[in-house]
Amino acid sequence: MATAFKWLYRALGALAALSALALAAAYLLVAGSLPDYDRDFAVRGLGAPARILRDAHAVPHIRAETEEDAFFALGFAHAQDRLWQMELNRRAAQGRLAELFGPALLPVDRMMRALDLHRLARAAVARQSPRARAALEAYARGVNARLRAVADQALGRGAPEFLFFSRSIAPWTPADSLSIAKLLALRLSDHAAAEVRRAALSLLLPAERLRDIDPDYPEDGSIALPDYAALFPGLRFARPAAGAPRTAQALPAAGRGGASNAWALSGARTAAGKPILANDPHLWLSAPSIWHLARLELPGVGGIMGAAVPGLPLILIGRNERLAWGLTASYGDDADIYIEKLDPEDPSRYLTPEGYAPFRVRRELIQVAGRPPEEVELRWTRHGPVLPPDQLGLAQVTPAGHVAALSWTALTEDDRSFTAAFGLMLARDIDEGAAAMADHVAPPLNVTLADERDVGMIVAGRLPLRHRLNPGKGRLPAPGWVAVNDWTGYLRTPDLPRVMRPASGAVANANNRTAQAPYPRHVSFHWGDPYRIRRIRKELASREFHSRDGAAALQNDAVSEMARAVLPLIARDLWWTGAAAPADPVEARRREALEMLGEWNGEMTQHAPEPLIFAEWMRRLTLRLAADELGPAVELVAGPRPVFVERVFRDIGGAGAWCDVNKTTRVETCAEMAALALDDALGALAERYGPDPRGWRWGEAHVATHEHTPLGRFALLAPLVNITHEASGGDFTLLRAQGAGSGPEPHKVVTAAGMRMVVDFADPDSSLIVISTGQSGHPLSRFYDDQSLLWRRGDALRMSLDFADAEAGAQGVTLLTPLGPEGSDERG
Repeated sequence: MATAFKWLYRALGALAALSALALAAAYLLVAGSLPDYDRDFAVRGLGAPARILRDAHAVPHIRAETEEDAFFALGFAHAQDRLWQMELNRRAAQGRLAELFGPALLPVDRMMRALDLHRLARAAVARQSPRARAALEAYARGVNARLRAVADQALGRGAPEFLFFSRSIAPWTPADSLSIAKLLALRLSDHAAAEVRRAALSLLLPAERLRDIDPDYPEDGSIALPDYAALFPGLRFARPAAGAPRTAQALPAAGRGGASNAWALSGARTAAGKPILANDPHLWLSAPSIWHLARLELPGVGGIMGAAVPGLPLILIGRNERLAWGLTASYGDDADIYIEKLDPEDPSRYLTPEGYAPFRVRRELIQVAGRPPEEVELRWTRHGPVLPPDQLGLAQVTPAGHVAALSWTALTEDDRSFTAAFGLMLARDIDEGAAAMADHVAPPLNVTLADERDVGMIVAGRLPLRHRLNPGKGRLPAPGWVAVNDWTGYLRTPDLPRVMRPASGAVANANNRTAQAPYPRHVSFHWGDPYRIRRIRKELASREFHSRDGAAALQNDAVSEMARAVLPLIARDLWWTGAAAPADPVEARRREALEMLGEWNGEMTQHAPEPLIFAEWMRRLTLRLAADELGPAVELVAGPRPVFVERVFRDIGGAGAWCDVNKTTRVETCAEMAALALDDALGALAERYGPDPRGWRWGEAHVATHEHTPLGRFALLAPLVNITHEASGGDFTLLRAQGAGSGPEPHKVVTAAGMRMVVDFADPDSSLIVISTGQSGHPLSRFYDDQSLLWRRGDALRMSLDFADAEAGAQGVTLLTPLGPEGSDERG
């Protein structure tokens, strides 16, 4: 027996030693791709030596003798830090994700192949200005120089993910950069999704109730729409049964197209007498962040610093020595869905106003990991590409014998958006910045500008004009064979909204309505929520003068004007009814929750229970009100819908009818529905977080997960690669942290301000900037998440253009020196 135990211990010891050796080998293999920021390289494609200094947070500060060499160095730095992210986004734009991740991503690849973004990007390279094109080409040479160094010097494949998911990395091209720009535009456009959702709801609801559940922006007059089915007389539609598509989606869902806050104050409104600009774009969370900080020194231009998107040779949001600029989604209506009728005798043709015409057809092979490649037939109409029916819920709004096609302004070879952004980065004042953005196509943006004297805000982008007789007005999928549904041109740049040097000394936007122009010269019918802009206006008006620190504090403001507006409506009849000491435990719990909410100031802090109670109540109330009419399709409106709730509880246009359950004989009141929804919410929360409401915390449910793609989806690796933390704020606060709205974790944060910036021209080098994770995309790097804690507590890095500031605590200097055409070689 003793001998048996001895051999067992020996075996276990040997197994442990082998496991340790395996782990050590794996660590060394993965760690080999960590970039060394204090290592020099001789590279091809560079004209003269270039220097990349990494500051205390690994932000690259780049000096070069020519502009092209500076962008070469930026490409090299991006490839050091974010090569996997760049490759993933390039593959997404090309429709080549299933090649790595298998058949689950085939729906996304089919959609991206249909959109043909990469071909359009290749054609658009020649349309850029010579200076912008030179930057694209130099950047690509810099990325490829890093790829050669990785290959020649065995630097761990450049990123640890390549050890598992890809055996080769294609050279980078200028078209790859432009395709990533188009991919970003795609992620910021949800108008197509909004049209499909509105059509699905129209098939279930009368027009007056559709206006309630999918309302216009509350500060805009309503324009009557036809029922969707009335646009297709005699055709039958499947009854929408559920809102959440079951396959992977390439386009954002309605309401998920991104959001942002931005404002700028002239010197007349600031304590130091110089303009201040603040901007924080709200996009999807990821590890690493979509943003990467960088500083460039361009000969003849000077210093430029801000946030870049890896893959693009741009400072997309930032400042130079004389101008600061920020971007928010303008929600301009840049896309339409067209329902195209197939020829019943020949499905290779579709109906146009002049009769049947053939589709433009091409066939492509999609490589799929673990199975044979799939051949797809891709069709284009005169309006744009035919979309797969499993995207956006299109199958539910497309009659038999028809297909859906997309018109979107970005689907053009004549796209000079990169040139526009490049010109903005080099502009010297707000007028030059506004003029540069005249070339911008997609996505439609609000551009906030500040120079040393003045502030302004413009809308930039190509926005279609629609015929005055178009019955859907761009808000419903339209019959493609009816001529009045076609676009008639585009709004001229002078007709786009703009405010330059306002008398008030302030401009601001939180994706709110920007123009009063009536249809068809409007910008959009689909806007962001009205509550964030109300908060900005209120806070800016609350004091005469503002400071840099005050702007940063406002970006982190977690008070919900939505809660302050809606809570008194839904709770007013409950606060003053019921027994003072009810014997019913359900009613007692309700009374306690109402007492807590009655003392709450609307601040969505992660440490308090009231935000959790209110958020779950709002979610459950929407379900209670809408489930009766929508049935399983209530998923289409899942999540808090405060404008709908306000209409119902104010009985605007008869919206109070939603409170009555039409399947019962009695008439239910809104107070009853509010009480039932509160009981639903409290019961669900008690089951998950315990019986005592005072012990609940918003942060326990409101968790932000910056997920790594794809390693963050593996249970064993998720704790190592995902960045997870509790979060304050909510869907409608300036500190925006939008929840999922449905599913097992409805309050899980899915979008937030991945970058915050405040520029103060009174002391420009003390301006502030931070991203939500860190510079590096390598999970073993200490710069993978080092900015995360700063971001969570509302702090930031200094945005200094002084190289002496960067040198303090610098992590290293990479010197790039030119090499002949035969290869690359490490130096030093």
